[in-house]
Amino acid sequence: MVEAEADYKRDMEAFYKMAKYPLIKYTDMHAEMRDEAMDICITAVEKHQQDWEKATQMIKETMDKKFGSPWHVVAGAYFSYEITYECKNILYLYVGGTTGVLVWKM
Repeated sequence: MVEAEADYKRDMEAFYKMAKYPLIKYTDMHAEMRDEAMDICITAVEKHQQDWEKATQMIKETMDKKFGSPWHVVAGAYFSYEITYECKNILYLYVGGTTGVLVWKM
């Protein structure tokens, strides 16, 4: 039992270490735009932890200013999507392991 708990703690530590890095699930953005959008998403989620409304508002406003309107954003722990988007303008990533962020332009 003690050994199982030690294994669990070790596994969780490894997960949290890995989860600090963003994981891109899907994108068709150019590399430069993708990197900027990823930085914007990470900053917003870290600044407004668990307050998805403020985080998405910050991401949308920043993306609108940098890349022109209209950008749409969804963030949260559990969601799926089926959307229409402008080619070369979608990013779906995970930040912090469990927070999904979807950014797209229509």
